[in-house]
Amino acid sequence: MKGILPLLTKELKLEFRKQSTLAGIALYLFSLTFICYLTFKLKQQSIQPVTWSALFWLVILFAVMNSVAKSFIGERKGLSIYYYYLASPQAIIISKIIYNTVLAFALSAMAYFLFVVFIGNPVQDSFLFVLTLVLTSWGLASSLSFISAIAAKASNSHVVMAVLSFPVLIAVLLMAIRLSKNALDGLDFSVSTDELYNLLAINCISTALAYVLFPYIWRS
Repeated sequence: MKGILPLLTKELKLEFRKQSTLAGIALYLFSLTFICYLTFKLKQQSIQPVTWSALFWLVILFAVMNSVAKSFIGERKGLSIYYYYLASPQAIIISKIIYNTVLAFALSAMAYFLFVVFIGNPVQDSFLFVLTLVLTSWGLASSLSFISAIAAKASNSHVVMAVLSFPVLIAVLLMAIRLSKNALDGLDFSVSTDELYNLLAINCISTALAYVLFPYIWRS
């Protein structure tokens, strides 16, 4: 596990070298948010909180899918063999999950900022909403990182990625939608504790499964 920090450093350096990718994701978020603004605000229509939440999570889902899906799919096969001699498979998958969690949260925070600027901020409990973003980013990153490792072994990796990710992400998204609704309605924090524990449990299970099963996929 001591190789996690160098692997994280490598991921960050590679990401900042590909500035076009970061700019493309930022432009994607800005374009979707601006389209929502043109649809609702430009016509002087007040957007309902439930509609705001639905649009927000759609933007987050597609942005995270496009960024995290390349975890293993975009890597060359020779690079995987090279990593095999440098670090343990557990360190590789944990570093991927940590990096993708940070990336997913950064995208979520950027989307939240754009929604507040262009559409408005109906969130009444900001702390619960930000906590939901953190836990959801972890859940999406752990699930998509492991699915990306599985899809990378298939011939049509992008198709396999899309097919496998949808049923796995439903549980995370359901908890996220329920928590965001509570944050939008301004309910007491105690009302959301069960959903928070459920989402935390889902994240721990998905991370543990990735930690245990990834070495077998890595050696295949």
